[in-house]
Amino acid sequence: MSIEENKALIRRFFEECWNRKNLEIADDLFAADHVFHGTEGEVPDAGPERVKQMIAELIAAFSDLRFDAEEPMIAEGDMIAYRWAITGTHNGWFSGIAPTNKEIKMTGISIERIMDGKIQETWDSTDRLGLLQQLGVIPK
Repeated sequence: MSIEENKALIRRFFEECWNRKNLEIADDLFAADHVFHGTEGEVPDAGPERVKQMIAELIAAFSDLRFDAEEPMIAEGDMIAYRWAITGTHNGWFSGIAPTNKEIKMTGISIERIMDGKIQETWDSTDRLGLLQQLGVIPK
């Protein structure tokens, strides 16, 4: 796939999965043996089912969740990097935290590796401390 096709795949991921809450599209976008590297460590074989679970948990906690990726995306070969923000209202349980009804904005940077038309590997760096401060769990 070309760099532009890879970028379109990533845009489809955040528009379809996150914003339209069409989680089933993850089956088309993620490799079965997708590997996720995040704040909590590496999750091997975090294929489409794990992606759907993660997004569903966030939607349950922030029902008006919105995902926005900033342009430009930076791409070279099979790798794409981009900065993003998630906004929403905390109106459901999240990581053991009771609903606060506070509006949040969590930012991060993702790097994705695309192979054979699917997201094969993801590296995420998120501002979890900032999120917990916004929820009032940790003082600012």
